[in-house]
Amino acid sequence: MRIVVALGGNALLMRGERADAAVQLHHVEAAARALAPLAADHELVICHGNGPQIGLLALESEADPALTRPYPLDTLGAETQGMIGYWLAQSLRNAGVRKPVLAVVTQTVVDAGDPAFSAPTKFIGPVYDRDRANQLAEQNGWTMAADGPHWRRVVPSPEPLRLVEQDSIEQLVSDGTVVVCAGGGGAPIVDTGKLVGVEAVVDKDLTSAALAIALRADRLLLLTDVPAVMTDFGLPDAEPLHHLDLEELEHLTFPAGSMGPKIEACRRFVEATGSTAAIGALTDAEAILRGEAGTTVGVRITDAPLRMAPYERILRP
Repeated sequence: MRIVVALGGNALLMRGERADAAVQLHHVEAAARALAPLAADHELVICHGNGPQIGLLALESEADPALTRPYPLDTLGAETQGMIGYWLAQSLRNAGVRKPVLAVVTQTVVDAGDPAFSAPTKFIGPVYDRDRANQLAEQNGWTMAADGPHWRRVVPSPEPLRLVEQDSIEQLVSDGTVVVCAGGGGAPIVDTGKLVGVEAVVDKDLTSAALAIALRADRLLLLTDVPAVMTDFGLPDAEPLHHLDLEELEHLTFPAGSMGPKIEACRRFVEATGSTAAIGALTDAEAILRGEAGTTVGVRITDAPLRMAPYERILRP
């Protein structure tokens, strides 16, 4: 099969961990070991998040007195693609992948008139308490928003329209290459006859879905640090949802900043292709592909009983 995998940024750097290179490389190596069996048996495209990493680079850039102005987010996004792509390509080879592995710095076309530019929602960087968040907002002109009990910087996250390198990725995959691409949703650009970067971070799950549709993938796997979509996440009566279909998704509500984009990515892929998508833990990658773990999203799944919560419940990450 042709599989597009999207790795969540929190799968590469856990909340509260220091963003040291050694810490992140340790997680990347674990990700590579989980994905190596998929690469052996299938055509594989790997996308990844970059929220913690781009936030770190933005902080460093803001604090650098040698700069006239900080580096723009599109450029920092490209930097994270190079760094994480290098780690993944190296770690996949070390995990036993014998196919060619290539990391591609990817540009994602967005609409300059997208309303997301005036309503930032994408979390990047570390978490802060409220006082520190207010201080940084005033000092740097950032927009800050609540992320659970903490506060984080939010930036515009416009809709991905297409990938500039899409045809090249298609050719590489068809030739048997494992491709790492669209990191952090791809570096956001507008195309007015000239390609120009813009100040934003595209959602990597939505970009992964768009790429999976364009590549005519057989599966879309969104791998993160939770075992499945859960009802009442974090509460004693939380339960995993093993199967969802498009009709059921219309009646359910998901948090916009966490599980919401993943569910929307699944919906778009399933609706466009008729194939299935899945959400689950990176460590369960093979079982998720077989439908034995995680949450599978399909047009209509009738071969297993659904264990649905009441529709008015909000599903948490």
